[in-house]
Amino acid sequence: MNNQEKQSMNEKLIGSWRLVRYKVCNKNGKVTYPLGEDADGIAIYHEDGHMSVQIMSAGRLSYAGGDLHSGPQKAVAAAANGYLAYSGSYQLDPEQATIEQNIQVSLNPNWEGDTQLRFVRFRDDQMVISSEPVFIQGERQNNEIVWERLN
Repeated sequence: MNNQEKQSMNEKLIGSWRLVRYKVCNKNGKVTYPLGEDADGIAIYHEDGHMSVQIMSAGRLSYAGGDLHSGPQKAVAAAANGYLAYSGSYQLDPEQATIEQNIQVSLNPNWEGDTQLRFVRFRDDQMVISSEPVFIQGERQNNEIVWERLN
């Protein structure tokens, strides 16, 4: 890959993205949508090497009391169960078409301080992110997140 192609991939990555689809596929080929087929989300990759991803289920219920940091335990658990969030730094490897994400903060405490490898490809105004199989819904599954450019 020449320098122009490397620069082009970096330019393609930088920006804000809106979720199109988040799906997983088990070893038998069954496709599911962990946060629903109508999940919504935003990913931001900044030129300074930082990124943030937020994905949520549609139709999450509001806390009855309206308190910012607390609500009934079942409501708080349901809200967290319908949300995927993490941020940190990243390094793009255009030759391997990978992004190494260094997770600084995450809704899932298991990810804090973790480094995760993602595979990335671009088609038109979309970015497709995947990884090695991960443990989702009780089994190791392949995942694919499709984003559409916002800016």
